[in-house]
Amino acid sequence: MSSSSVPPNLTRGYSAALVSALILSTTAIFIRHLTQTYQLPALILAFWRELFVAGTLLLALILVRPNLIKIKKQDLPYLFIYGFVLAIFNSLWTLSVALNGASISTVLAYSSSGFTALLGWWFLKERLDWAKLVAVSLSLVGCVLVSNALDLTAWTANFAGILTGILSGLLYAVYSLMGRSASNRNLNPWTTLLYTFSFATVFLFLLNIIPGDFLPGKAIQANDLLWLGDSVTGWVILVLLAAGPTLAGYGTYNISLSYLPSSVANLIVSLEPAFTAVMAYFMFNEILNGNQIIGSLMILTGVIFLRIYEGKLLRRSSSEKELSLA
Repeated sequence: MSSSSVPPNLTRGYSAALVSALILSTTAIFIRHLTQTYQLPALILAFWRELFVAGTLLLALILVRPNLIKIKKQDLPYLFIYGFVLAIFNSLWTLSVALNGASISTVLAYSSSGFTALLGWWFLKERLDWAKLVAVSLSLVGCVLVSNALDLTAWTANFAGILTGILSGLLYAVYSLMGRSASNRNLNPWTTLLYTFSFATVFLFLLNIIPGDFLPGKAIQANDLLWLGDSVTGWVILVLLAAGPTLAGYGTYNISLSYLPSSVANLIVSLEPAFTAVMAYFMFNEILNGNQIIGSLMILTGVIFLRIYEGKLLRRSSSEKELSLA
């Protein structure tokens, strides 16, 4: 490899993460439409989303790659926990979209970049150098600006929304770390996706049928699970949400984790809020103020900076190896 060439794994990883960001950016738009138009409760929506993803992927694997359905027994406990994390994350994030709107909830979820970098360094021994800290700092400050966290009245008026959004970011960080760990276990990204969404479906079903209204957005009675009733359009949108942005978005994100450290992949996918904000503006008239636009640009700058730095670092390492072998 020449010193000017781009390492193929880095290119594949960044490409997969960027595609994931673009696809996932439509997710909040679908969710916002369902919660606004049909008043679909967050946890009921999350349950059907997980179910349709698992069902669609199972059918696809049976038809195309049935060998990917098989897993080792020792991997089941790990995937069980991974599915639980996914269920909690999707529940918090869906609720955050309902409380905060599509664009702000998506940005708040990407407070996960800082959590991911620190937890990845702590648990997976991933590198945490000055460049990554700069990118993480830009991302976190950007999240603060986009969420209007500097405005104390925003906390007073929407404390539950901001807290839910930040917690979704923490759970997204844990999800990213477990995805990287799954790659280290040599689990296929699509196999991982099938089992995590299947387990998440079970968790959310049980959560919804437990009597009471102790959690916002859950079913109060069993027949609430059929909230959309005979609305064909509503069900079609829900299926499209699962089979399109969720399945393809999470799938490409898991693929990126096969090539990149979880902290890097998470920072790249933090471009999602910018894509979502543009679509939310045209579809729901969600307008970002000056600070929010600056915050989005800071997140974008962090990702671009990290991409350039990582590329130079790997090319330098490759050149040093070539010189040592010469």
